[in-house]
Amino acid sequence: MAGMTRTFVVGLDGAGWRLLEPWIEAGELPNLAELRSGGVWAESRSCLPPVTFPNWKCYSSGKDPGGFGVFWFENVDLANERIETTDSRDFHTAELWDYLNDAGHSTGVVNMPTMYPPRELDGVVVSGGPSTVEGEYRSISSGYTYPEGLDQRLTEEFDYRVHPEPLLSSNEERGAEVDAILSVLESRFEVALRLFEEQELDFMHVTLFYLNVLHHFFWDDEPTLRAWKLVDEWLGRLDDLDDTNLVVLSDHGSAPTTTEFYINEWLAENDYQSRERTIEDVLRTVGLDRENVLRVAKRAGAVDVLKRAVPERLQQLVPQRAGVKRGRKLEAIDLDRTSAVASSQGPIYLNPEFETDALRDELIETLRSVSDEEGPLFTAVHRGEDVYSGPYLDLAPEIVVDQRPGVHVNDGVGGGSIHTDPDRWAAENTPHGIFMANGPDFDTRGEIDRISILDIAPTLLVTNGTAVPEDMRGDVLPIFTEDPSWDSREPIQLDRNDTKQHSEQVSDRLKQLGYME
Repeated sequence: MAGMTRTFVVGLDGAGWRLLEPWIEAGELPNLAELRSGGVWAESRSCLPPVTFPNWKCYSSGKDPGGFGVFWFENVDLANERIETTDSRDFHTAELWDYLNDAGHSTGVVNMPTMYPPRELDGVVVSGGPSTVEGEYRSISSGYTYPEGLDQRLTEEFDYRVHPEPLLSSNEERGAEVDAILSVLESRFEVALRLFEEQELDFMHVTLFYLNVLHHFFWDDEPTLRAWKLVDEWLGRLDDLDDTNLVVLSDHGSAPTTTEFYINEWLAENDYQSRERTIEDVLRTVGLDRENVLRVAKRAGAVDVLKRAVPERLQQLVPQRAGVKRGRKLEAIDLDRTSAVASSQGPIYLNPEFETDALRDELIETLRSVSDEEGPLFTAVHRGEDVYSGPYLDLAPEIVVDQRPGVHVNDGVGGGSIHTDPDRWAAENTPHGIFMANGPDFDTRGEIDRISILDIAPTLLVTNGTAVPEDMRGDVLPIFTEDPSWDSREPIQLDRNDTKQHSEQVSDRLKQLGYME
């Protein structure tokens, strides 16, 4: 029964059945089709917003963002007029591998977003993109693993890269940039399988973050199918492992982008936000923007030269087509006369100087009516406390929008437009992810009702014969060959006293990928 076998988990960033089922039906992904038919599978529902940060941590902690304190790639603190990019030290929670370790199980976590800088586990940690950075366009070469020194071995034996080089930044780039992503995806599997077998680990999780970058830039076009065929081949290899449960999951799904909605521009147009003039406004009027500069620099092979020669502060002054992002948003906003500021893909924060129940109710009602020719842009508009719970609810956005599939909520400030056709991304995230479990401990009933991403951690703990902490909010799924029993336990309190490093490098990596343009 549960606990007798090892577990190998494959995390596929941005995977959704909407993308995969046409390929499954066409015979393009035979191993995935066989795993579905011989195991248990479902659509999973992500936490809002359906994004890498926070949803990989929602999976591993069994909590929504109110349980650990990160609600998007950035932390917005309007009371102190501060917006900072988040990293692993901002996630205040133990994860399923901590509980497995505490019960005596060794674990591997390879290429996991939300885990840089890495921390000590009984096993191995290889931090993953997009937050593991060493400069805007270059891959990091050290300091991203536990134990220390593993990174050197990964470079020597696997030519392992945390980030592909050259980095994909446009859907016109279908050559070397796509090949580089396929190469890093292959290396994720190679490293995870080697460490799993060599160290005889009880549990392995590997994430393929850059898979979703292909979704964003190409949706279901040929570069994405190439990557999924690679994934399918590896799933077949992993399915051949003896006495091993194979679990496949995603942090969210995706759908073809139909429209961009510039939410901060909408807030300004509707008198919830007031603006300051910045140098970007001047540069933009003469047609100078960062996308054009990057395109020319890449074509000339001068990206590294420009990066070294042009001071960071001057680089940041070159405007982005969508407007300024992250902390610079507050330089372009007159906060004394602003009641609301938004992040991309859902969260909206109210200025505490203006915040009232009446203001929030009015804004929610107005947002619910925002529409285009296809109908309302949002399937729902929520109060923060209605979708989040836990000790960090006070950090949550006051309002959270649930984007209609295909709508990309863009938070650029100063770009001027409120609605545009899709800009850089061919596909946007949705809350509709995947879950699949196949192996000795799981039954073979096929499709089950939709699950929550929060259900996966407690289910994996029970799969490995481990008690479930009382602060995990998900349910143990009824997917076992035999009905298991399990105990509850007190949560583990992690001691993370690291000093946060400057967040510009993380922001730059996210910007190049289109998360924080």
